[in-house]
Amino acid sequence: MDNRIFLSKSNVPLKNLNLLEDNNILEFEKLLEKYFGEEKSVLAVNSGTSAIHLSLLLAGVSKGDDVVCQSFTFSASANPIIYQGANPIFIDSEIDTWNMCPFYLEKAIKHRIKNGKKPKAIIFVHLYGMPAKIEEISLIAKKYNIILIEDAAEALGSTYKGQKCGTFGDFGIISFNNNKLLTTFGGGALICKDVKQKEKAFFFSTQARDQAPHYQHSQIGYNYRMSSVLAGIGRGQMSFLNEYLSFRRSVNQFYKSIFKDIDGIYVFEESNKILFSNHWLSCIIVNEKEAGFASEDIRLQLLEDNIESRLLWKPMHLQPIFKEALYFGGSISENLFKQGLCLPSGSNLTKNQLKRISISIKKLL
Repeated sequence: MDNRIFLSKSNVPLKNLNLLEDNNILEFEKLLEKYFGEEKSVLAVNSGTSAIHLSLLLAGVSKGDDVVCQSFTFSASANPIIYQGANPIFIDSEIDTWNMCPFYLEKAIKHRIKNGKKPKAIIFVHLYGMPAKIEEISLIAKKYNIILIEDAAEALGSTYKGQKCGTFGDFGIISFNNNKLLTTFGGGALICKDVKQKEKAFFFSTQARDQAPHYQHSQIGYNYRMSSVLAGIGRGQMSFLNEYLSFRRSVNQFYKSIFKDIDGIYVFEESNKILFSNHWLSCIIVNEKEAGFASEDIRLQLLEDNIESRLLWKPMHLQPIFKEALYFGGSISENLFKQGLCLPSGSNLTKNQLKRISISIKKLL
């Protein structure tokens, strides 16, 4: 199975390229709005990171503000906080979904309010495609009237109680990076609650041009709009979304079958039936005492056979660049990082490649 690319079949002449660009981008956005629900407005941008930055702009986050962010995530979740000159407040994970812990989230908010600084926004993540504890997190955001930004960059196709991830927060984020379930070879989307939010995001994403017959700018803008070519790729990819989703989930089952009788190895999966993960990446946790070997031993065994695997995300509060940031939690995300491994999970894995992976792992087992 490969990530097939299909550009628009439009017959628009080359001289009318601007018309083609508008058509591709607008049509891709329409497809996304149909997928996420007609009541949502979607803006196609050049990356998931850009979408997070735009959401912070629309949330009114500015220099000196506090933004609460999941610690166990890729740095793109946190970096836009710094773009705005704001302060990231990192929160530990809970063990069921590996995502933001509601208990420590509320503890952090109470602490900041007590110190006279209520956070402006909350960024929570659906890590590796696994839906977070959305209801608990949403209730806390509503209780303290804090804007909720839902980083579903890795979770296209995942659902919580049947509702698509990316549609729960005040803003939702999707990534179409090369390694994602659906790729435009670089790109992302901002999911807004209404057209007014989308229009404001569009304004900032296109260099913040004022309405004037000349180039006039009253605010700082950004070059964040998705290109026509990438949008055309996205339009073609949408028809294969369910196929890619099914395959990623089958890869997760493949790893469960390999490790089912092995003590000390846990394959990351849904903890209950209200969660539905796209299993963007299939991950394992290895208890070295029970298994007799560590996750690093599996990584090295695969590497010996020229098969790539990766460690889980290193938590943001352990990153050198964020060493001064406040952190609320225990050691769950840190232990996940130490014991975990991301296994090959791409939509283009062949039967022969899966067989090679199985043989390599079984050498160690």
